Amino acid sequence: MIQKKIPLILLCSVITLSAWANADSLQTALDTAKNQYRVKTLNEFFRKYHESDPAKAVGYAREALNLATEINDKKGLAAAYNNLGIAYKTQGALDKALEYYLTSLRTYESLNNKEGIATTKSNIATIYSMKKDYGQAMKYMEESYTLFVEMKDEDKIIRSMNNLGNLHSEIQLYEKAMSYFSQAYQLSEKKGTVYADPLTNMGNLYFRQNNYQRAVEHYEKALELERESNNKLAALNIIVNLGITYTKAKQPKPAQVYLDESLLLCNELQAFSFHPTIYKTIAENYSTQGKWKEAYDAQLKYDETREKIYGEESSRNIAQMEMIMEFQQKDKEYDLLKQQDEITKLELRNSRLFIVLFILGGLIILGGLNFFYRKKRVRRM
Repeated sequence: MIQKKIPLILLCSVITLSAWANADSLQTALDTAKNQYRVKTLNEFFRKYHESDPAKAVGYAREALNLATEINDKKGLAAAYNNLGIAYKTQGALDKALEYYLTSLRTYESLNNKEGIATTKSNIATIYSMKKDYGQAMKYMEESYTLFVEMKDEDKIIRSMNNLGNLHSEIQLYEKAMSYFSQAYQLSEKKGTVYADPLTNMGNLYFRQNNYQRAVEHYEKALELERESNNKLAALNIIVNLGITYTKAKQPKPAQVYLDESLLLCNELQAFSFHPTIYKTIAENYSTQGKWKEAYDAQLKYDETREKIYGEESSRNIAQMEMIMEFQQKDKEYDLLKQQDEITKLELRNSRLFIVLFILGGLIILGGLNFFYRKKRVRRM
C-alpha cells in the first residue's frame, strides 16, 4: 500500500532549559555549571546536537543521566531519559527508546510536570506509530495535544497538529489529516515563522493521491527550509520522500540521486530506522530499470534491516516491558496500601492499649480509694 512507502516520522520533542544561541555560550555555561544546573546544560547540549550530530548528542545525554542520578535531580533525570529515548528511536532501537520514554513519563508524573508529561506522551505515540499500533499512538498523541492546548504552547501545538495529521493519514482519513496540516501551517505563519513540517506532510498527502508533481513541489520547499536551519534529520526524511516519489513517477535517475544521498546521510547520522524504507525503494527503482541483480541485493538488505527494527521479537519485548512496568507500579501501590494497613493496625493496637491502660488506671485508683476508706473505717472501730 502507498502509505507504507512514505516514512511519516513523527516529531520527537526534547526537554530543555532554554534555547541558547550557540555552542560557545553553552560551553561557557557548562564550564562553570554544577549539580542540577550542569544537568540542565548537558541536556541542552543534546538539543543542540541531536539533529546535526546524534552520536555526539548521546554522549551529553548519558553524562546528564549519570549526574542527575548521582545528585537525585529528578527533573534533569526525566529530561535525560527522554533525550536518550529520542536518540535510540533515531537509531531504530525502538524497544530501548520506549523503555526510556516510559521511565521518563513515570518520573514526570511523580513530579506532576505537565509539560514533561505532554512531551513524553507525544514521543511514546511516535514509537507506537512506527510499530503500526495506531490505537495506542492516537491515545497518547491526543492526550499530549490536550495538555499542550491547556498550556497554550503554540510551538508544541503546531508539532502535535502535525503528528495528529500524520496519524490520521496513516489510517487513511486524509481530509482530517489535511485539516490538521493546514491549521499547523496557518498557526506557524501567524507566529511569523514558517515551519517546514506542514509542507512536508502536505506533500505526503499529495503523494498518496498520486499527484507526484504537487508532492515534489511541497517537498522541495520544505527541504530548503530544513537545510537553512541545518536540521539534518528532517532533511533526511524529505530526501527519502523525494527518492520514493521519483521512483513512483518512473523517473529512475533523479530517484537514484536522492536515494544514494539519503543512504549517505542516514549512515552519517546513524539514523538506521530509515534503512528499510530506503532499501525497499532502491530495490523498486532498480527493478524499474531492469537491473535485477541490484534489485535483488537491495531487497535482501530491506528484509535484513526490517527484521532488525520491526521484527516480532521487538514487538514482544515492548509488550513484555510495559507489562513489567505495570506490575512494578502495581507492586508499589500494593506496598503502599500494605504500609498504610500496617499503620492503621498499629494505630488501632495503640488505641486499644490506651483504653486498657486507662481502664486499669481507673480500677487501680478505685481500688486504692476503696482500700483507704476501709482502713479508715477499721481505725474508727
